[in-house]
Order: sequence, then structure tokens, then C-alpha cells
Amino acid sequence: MVRLVLFDIDGTLIQTGGAGVQAFGRAFATEFNIPNSAERLKFSGRTDTGLARELFLQNQIEPSPENLRLFFDGYVFWLDYLLTQTRGVVLPGVWEFIRQLHALPEPPALGLLTGNIRLGAEIKLRYFELWEVFQTGAFGDDHEDRNQIAAIAKDRGSRLLNNDLRGEQILVIGDTSRDIECARAIGARTLVVATGSVPFEELEAHRPDWLVKDLTTVTATEVCGAW
Repeated sequence: MVRLVLFDIDGTLIQTGGAGVQAFGRAFATEFNIPNSAERLKFSGRTDTGLARELFLQNQIEPSPENLRLFFDGYVFWLDYLLTQTRGVVLPGVWEFIRQLHALPEPPALGLLTGNIRLGAEIKLRYFELWEVFQTGAFGDDHEDRNQIAAIAKDRGSRLLNNDLRGEQILVIGDTSRDIECARAIGARTLVVATGSVPFEELEAHRPDWLVKDLTTVTATEVCGAW
């Protein structure tokens, strides 16, 4: 039985219309006077902390704790502003799938497994009225390595449920191969949606447990009762 469902955010629950990527660039330009710095970064499936470190090194800036703090203070400011300017959406089927999870005879706990820093995740999901749905989670400022973030999410879910969860009791829902990889690192099952930037065929090559066009094409009963 699935006891914990962990959701990725960008490309899985929501699309921000580019607010996150733009906020990265604006923060770096504002705090370090280097414009257009985020254009070479590949964001899909990455952690915010890993992306920031790459950005710093590309521009010969020391990724010190002080510089990273300065950058992320600017990032969350711009993110909060840009979400009101871009045309973001909650992706198809998300709300209905969450309602179905809540309606299961033994509803699983719902959590986040994301490369977003915690405050960035909260800003995004509060904007779309999704933040309060989740009881636990692990974030990009918990660790730079997504596999380690998955392990932290598993541990926090276990503490929440007062139960040492086994991998097969956890379902990870995401939209990239990195979501599949980090789920496998903790022995979890994977439900992958082709609602992000990665094509369906490319995701299929990684052989997730479930692969769907979007969350309108699968039910919580099918997935959580499949094991």
C-alpha cells in the first residue's frame, strides 16, 4: 500500500510561465551586475542550489554561503513579483488527482520532493493555492543532490507517519528522468507525467512504473492500488 506520495513541482504540479527562470536571471543581474546569465543553464530536473553554484562558477564568482544567501534573497523577491506577471497554470488533472488521493480508503500522506529551495517552493505553491495540500517534503536547500533530497523526504515522511517506510510504500510523481533516478535511489515507485519539457518518448526510455500524458489519464486508485 502506498503510504506517502511525493510530488515534484515545476512541470508536474504547475508551470510558472517562466517566472522561476526569469527570477534566477534578474537576481543575478541585480545582485552581481551580470545580465542574461541564466540563459545557458538547463533547469529541468535540477536543484536551485546546484544551478546557483553553476551560475557562480561560470561567472568566476565565489559560491560562498554569503554570496548564495545574497543571490537567493534576490531570487525569492523576483519570483514573488514575476509570478504575478507571467501566465502560470496548475497542470491538467492535478486538483482532481489530489482529491482522489484524499478520498482513498486509507489516504497516503502528501509531500514534496523538489529541487526548489523551500521558500521558493512555498511562494510558487501559495500563488496557486497548493501549498497547504502538502504535509511534508524535502527541498533544494536541504541538499544539492536530488537523490539525497529523496532520502530526506523519505525520512521526514517516515517520521510524520511514525513508521519506517519501505521504498515500495512511496510513490514519486515527476516529469523528468531525474525524478525517476531519485525515486529509484530510495526504492520508490514512479509515476511520470509528460507535462514538462521532456518528450514522452524520452521519458519512456527510462522505464518508469507509470508514464502518462498528464494526470487526467490516470486515477489515484489505479496507481496506489497497483502494487
